[in-house]
Amino acid sequence: MQKKTRAIVIIAVIFMIGVVLLFLRLKKGEGIKDINRTIPQSDIYSEQDIADAMDVVEKYFKSDFGGCTLTDLWYDEDTSISSSDEWAAQYHKDEAIVLLSNFNVDSSGGDGSLNPNSTYTSWQWILVRDKGSNTWEIGTWGYG
Repeated sequence: MQKKTRAIVIIAVIFMIGVVLLFLRLKKGEGIKDINRTIPQSDIYSEQDIADAMDVVEKYFKSDFGGCTLTDLWYDEDTSISSSDEWAAQYHKDEAIVLLSNFNVDSSGGDGSLNPNSTYTSWQWILVRDKGSNTWEIGTWGYG
């Protein structure tokens, strides 16, 4: 009887660990649901170029901004043009694009470096790439 009880306890513990891991995995994905993306007409980038850059930001945000929820992500040509050449040069790349975002931070303060229970607005994401490449890389992020 004692072996049976021990087996039941072990199975229950494994099940509970599985449930907790599943919950944490689902919660981690909450940071990027229902994002309001705005992709205006651009004289520099195609809609696909901008969408690809946004995909990179969303993926990064999901993995590295725990406790935060991305609400808005947009491209503003004037903001991007004003500093894109400098960003590209800084990262030794041919092109740079600047995206802007708004996001909310929960009571944890994200990784501890953000203000708990706050909203960050017009947060910049600088992405870079070489000509001929369709792959954007995040250079940096934050307030300009």
